[in-house]
Amino acid sequence: MKFLLPVLLLLSFVFTGYSQTKPVGDAAVSEFEVNGLKVIFKRRTSSPTVSAGLFVRGGVRNQTAANAGIENMALSAAVEASKKYPREVLRKELAKTGSVIGSGSNYDFSVVSLTSTSENFGRSWDVFTDLVLNPTFTSEDVDRVRNAALAGLRNSTASPDSALGDLEEKVVYAGHPYSNSPNGTIETVSKFTPADLAAYHKTLLQTSRLLLVIVGDADEAEIRKYVTSSFSGLPKGDYKDKPLPPLSFTQPTLDVVRRPLTTNYIKGIFAAPSLASPDYYAMRVAMAILQSRVYQEVRIKRNLSYAPNAEMDNSEANSANIYVTAVDANQSVALMLNEMQTMRNKEIDEDEFAGVPGYFLTTYYADQETNAAQAGELGRYELYGGGWRNSAKFLDGIRGVKPADVLAVAKKYMKNVRFVVIGDPKAIERTVFLEPLN
Repeated sequence: MKFLLPVLLLLSFVFTGYSQTKPVGDAAVSEFEVNGLKVIFKRRTSSPTVSAGLFVRGGVRNQTAANAGIENMALSAAVEASKKYPREVLRKELAKTGSVIGSGSNYDFSVVSLTSTSENFGRSWDVFTDLVLNPTFTSEDVDRVRNAALAGLRNSTASPDSALGDLEEKVVYAGHPYSNSPNGTIETVSKFTPADLAAYHKTLLQTSRLLLVIVGDADEAEIRKYVTSSFSGLPKGDYKDKPLPPLSFTQPTLDVVRRPLTTNYIKGIFAAPSLASPDYYAMRVAMAILQSRVYQEVRIKRNLSYAPNAEMDNSEANSANIYVTAVDANQSVALMLNEMQTMRNKEIDEDEFAGVPGYFLTTYYADQETNAAQAGELGRYELYGGGWRNSAKFLDGIRGVKPADVLAVAKKYMKNVRFVVIGDPKAIERTVFLEPLN
């Protein structure tokens, strides 16, 4: 994510953008631009660490079926070693400074991340930058990353839950850009060469493709210097995100994969609003209420399953789901669908609704304890949540939800459930699963 260069000459030359500051939570967030690279900085003076994330825009939209997984593998290999910091030197430097550098990819974006102590941030930044800008992609490093990726792919259906996730991706994402898994396939990952990864990585080094988010106890002027010296030499490029179509849920479906299990593993997926949608907060509340209801009906009252669940994802093309593992799959699913039907037809009682804001208050602050989590949240909102400022509106958005709003989103989204099942096809009554919600 960064590298070091003479600074003073560049300061007046490269800051061609803007800078605005706004209080968010317990700190001030500022944004500025360096050579086309947008930078978001949140200062937390009480924190002993600094976390940075260099986000790559586009996610799987940058890939095809023929090269699925190349971005994830390129970034994973890049953080193994660089020209200035070969593998062994890198490990020693990270150990000395107590820093952690990693990478990851999902359907919507990729990121190279750094977490460092505040006192060692400048030193860690230099390491971080060299890995991003000057990775070596040695055959040994690429083979090591490839072997780990292949092991994960070969084990992707080892457990029933992982097999359920694999089936979900094949069914729900068919014909959508998300069908190109960020992890790739055994076929694609097996064929990538060091030269392939180096060439792909080079295409990422354009400031129009990147977003930098930094959170922690650091001085903004110093951050500006670091970013300028690291990224002023990169080309801007002309990258623009391709429009991402929503997932299509036009009718209920059922797909079952036979596996000799005593328990059936079941997930029902349906559409959900994305982070930027006006419906997002009401749907989050609706899913929290649904989760509580299915747990009460399936687990507490009837003991049909240990951990029935309902939750909403946070993808740009978003979905929500109900999940259960049960011997009596039909009764469990019928109960869960009945709760969804009730939410579609009847407004939530005020008594049931009253505790929801407190629940979100607790979970929100618990989830945002670390600088890395806050950097991730700012990045996600900036990339597909309507801008980073919206991250400060979460709790107000939740507090503003009314029972009528929950009823409205339940009617709009809780329908056309696409079920995937790992288990015994003979134990599945299709009419139960395919009963339309109206």
